[in-house]
Amino acid sequence: MEINKDTSLYGSFSKEAGNTGCRIFNKAFQYYDLNCIYKSFSIENIKDALDAAKILNIKGFAISMPFKIEVINYVDELNFHVKKIGACNTIINNNGKLIAYNTDYLAAKQYLSTYIQEYKQLYILGNGGYAQAVKYAATSLDINYNIITRNNWNMIPTLKDCIIYNCTPTNNKIDQSNLYIDCLTITNTGKDLALIQASKQFELYTKRKFPTII
Repeated sequence: MEINKDTSLYGSFSKEAGNTGCRIFNKAFQYYDLNCIYKSFSIENIKDALDAAKILNIKGFAISMPFKIEVINYVDELNFHVKKIGACNTIINNNGKLIAYNTDYLAAKQYLSTYIQEYKQLYILGNGGYAQAVKYAATSLDINYNIITRNNWNMIPTLKDCIIYNCTPTNNKIDQSNLYIDCLTITNTGKDLALIQASKQFELYTKRKFPTII
């Protein structure tokens, strides 16, 4: 595909840009031979980033930590689930109207539904924007959960036979009897979650099914 004046631009805004989204989306665009490209951006100010997205007509973009809660102050419309969660990780630019969505909770819901029957309890580490999506997913599955923050972080080594869902950038030592779900994209579970939520974003962006070969 040749990049030209008609090429549609998609991307992501985060404190430190990564390559995961670039790899996933550009392969998916190529699969369908779409005249689109995906680029990740490192930013300091989310409002400025959204202003730039409007000016450059970026069609759709992901929002990463630590901007998932703050960003909802600067969009034009909140999807139903974003209103409930209070955090956003996906924005569609509809001719200058920014509409907020959340695909993090869809990935968390799919992942949790696979394993919850094997474990007696869910513990969520952190209470930021990603954690809000995980809590919402758990509630939709009627899963009881407990939140662990810095105030009770020392209880993590005592947990056994549980699902521990890490929604923070920290590495943690846990008992091997637990199922550890880590949102960090450098981990196996993080890669799985990133692919699931990205597939939902792709469908929002293009109205096409995400290719299974990626």
